[in-house]
Amino acid sequence: MDTLASRHLTTLTVAVDWKGIIDTGSNANGRRRFAPVAGGRFEGERLSGSVLPGGSDWVFNRPDSAMIVDVRLPLRTDDGAMLSLAYRGVMRATPEAMARFGRGASLAADEYQLRTIASFETGDPRYLWLNDLLAIGVSGPTTADTRYVIHEIL
Repeated sequence: MDTLASRHLTTLTVAVDWKGIIDTGSNANGRRRFAPVAGGRFEGERLSGSVLPGGSDWVFNRPDSAMIVDVRLPLRTDDGAMLSLAYRGVMRATPEAMARFGRGASLAADEYQLRTIASFETGDPRYLWLNDLLAIGVSGPTTADTRYVIHEIL
């Protein structure tokens, strides 16, 4: 088989507190920052709910201008199930675009590429299917919220 089938799982909007970012500085490999996540929402046919406070994005800016995201989020579905979501990926853009983004500017869709691999965990019997799911996210950063369209790989 040489194709990869997928279907929409959920669209996640995350409110990142860019002003509350903790910067631990640069080293030879790049710059580490921690961005708190204040909340958000996810919407899909089979998976909808709220992003709870307490998550964070462990951002790593590499010298080649790529930005690595490593995010952990607590979630609550609309029917009360508690989940955790982790995703890791890379954002690529020109050095000029990344510099503007680092100063708080939004980027146009044709100025960057951000792809993530997402995994869920839960003990809720209604959502145990999420524990074995492989998902890919395609994202669009803004200065206010970050939006990920997450697809389940079939």
